[in-house]
Amino acid sequence: MNLKTASKWVVITGTLLIWAVKFIIRPFVHIPPSFKPLVGFAPNLVGSFLLPFGACWFFRRFFKLQTQADLTFTCSFGLLLVIINEYLQRIPVFGRTFDYLDIFSSVVGVFCGHLVFGKLMSSKVAQMEVSVGEKA
Repeated sequence: MNLKTASKWVVITGTLLIWAVKFIIRPFVHIPPSFKPLVGFAPNLVGSFLLPFGACWFFRRFFKLQTQADLTFTCSFGLLLVIINEYLQRIPVFGRTFDYLDIFSSVVGVFCGHLVFGKLMSSKVAQMEVSVGEKA
């Protein structure tokens, strides 16, 4: 499976998980108080984890993602946008709530996404090098 296809399925699965947490688990499932913070920041964590995968699937034209430097730039840019979005929630007009824990979970999510996508990317590059070596 190529990287774009893998990214597609990771994004679809992650999106379904976020929707399940937001629209099924939070409103209809009793959550013990000790797990409420985890369920509260799970969408930020998962959504930020999906940033490099989404960039690979949707924005290949803008983010090449061929080297670790490209991946780092993409994740840093995505994290910057997530943090700006969180700070914009401080403006009362939007009717949303600002939370530092959301920013922290976004940082952790982007970091984990960077690690996982980097491993996938390097394994795909290694597979390509092996297949090119076999053809020669």
